[in-house]
Amino acid sequence: MSAAARAPVPPRPLAVPGGRVERLAAMGAIVSGVAGSMVAEGVRRLARGERPQLGDLLLTPANARRVTDQLSRLRGAAMKVGQLLSMDAGDLLPAELTAVLAALRADARAMPMSQVVSALEAGLGKGWEDAFERFSFSPMAAASIGQVHRARLRDGREVAVKVQYPGVRRSIDSDVANVAGLLRLSGLLPRGIDLEPLLAEARRQLHAEADYRQEAEHLSGFARLLAGEPTFAVPGVIAELSGETVLCMTYVAGEPIESLAARPAGERDRVVTAIFSLLFRELFEFRLLQTDPNFANYRYDPASGRVGLLDFGATRACPAEMVFGYRDLLDAGASGERTAIEAAARRIGYFSADMPSARLAAVVELFRMASEPLRHDGPYDFGQSDLSARISRAGMALGRQRDFWHTPPADALFLHRKMGGLYLLAARLGARVDAAALWREARRRMDASAA
Repeated sequence: MSAAARAPVPPRPLAVPGGRVERLAAMGAIVSGVAGSMVAEGVRRLARGERPQLGDLLLTPANARRVTDQLSRLRGAAMKVGQLLSMDAGDLLPAELTAVLAALRADARAMPMSQVVSALEAGLGKGWEDAFERFSFSPMAAASIGQVHRARLRDGREVAVKVQYPGVRRSIDSDVANVAGLLRLSGLLPRGIDLEPLLAEARRQLHAEADYRQEAEHLSGFARLLAGEPTFAVPGVIAELSGETVLCMTYVAGEPIESLAARPAGERDRVVTAIFSLLFRELFEFRLLQTDPNFANYRYDPASGRVGLLDFGATRACPAEMVFGYRDLLDAGASGERTAIEAAARRIGYFSADMPSARLAAVVELFRMASEPLRHDGPYDFGQSDLSARISRAGMALGRQRDFWHTPPADALFLHRKMGGLYLLAARLGARVDAAALWREARRRMDASAA
């Protein structure tokens, strides 16, 4: 799936509003429902002699549930804007709004069977079912853009079929604008926040993820880049059963990556080390980054020892300035030199011109902290380290300085999101990774290719 959110599919399917008017009406229902709830809650509190603030009235538990339920019903842009905001600004937003955005990351509702059939007919034409010996209408996974079904072709091949929600693609721009308006009206975003870069990125990312032909190209590209690689398995594209809104792929067997936690330490270390190494290769060798760190995008097959790589909808080309900027930043992080870290981060565009010196120093220290594994001699034990907790505390402290909120470049946001996800995976699996050695090897290969 192509979103930061992926979760076990609830038993009750829910149709996706497909028409523009229907989607606008759903957005209006959020606004009117929240407004009505605010008035009622305000009257109750005034009757008790309280003088409630606007924020207290807006994000009551009931309103949080109302917003989450409606946005998750819309899927698409509605969920993506929330995911991007929570990805970058989760520590900067009020706790209640953060809870709504977190729920959007975890909530994805499946389409009913009749809507799945209509979507398949629209994507593949009438008679689509003739290609399949079996098709399961209960999806394996559901997210913001579409859902995935398991099936078997007439020739016996097991496949996964990704089906896009109807109406999502043509409603992207209007949905982004509507959700942005809702967030602005809340009055709870940090003062001075410039939403436009995030909104532009949400639109760009959604248009890319909604183009399944482009995802198929990325999928085939990664299959070529990793051909012969013993650690990874990439699904193959079934071109004749794929198009703009349907993507048919060979099924990659495996268990959730979290199942590795029960495997021997050596096996855990090997697999997580390979995933970290792949990140370096994506950024510095392939210059093509799969940016979604969701654990569900990895499957582990204990029989073969291979990791299945799923979901290439959120793949981004890495521009040269980003590649060389992060080369310098990782070099600086490995040395621990704060001046070098600041210079590299500034070249990437991570600092605003008016950022106070104290905040700038705090951001540099956060980068230095995140680079700790690169300065460690030998395998770094993520399971025994409190690094993720320290990074989280430092990020929360920065987030409380709401007057100086700054949006870094989108490429930086997505790379940091991916790195953070790998740190969490390594900690969850209790893995030991010699990150310093991996970086030295990646750096050596960069220099050799440039010679």
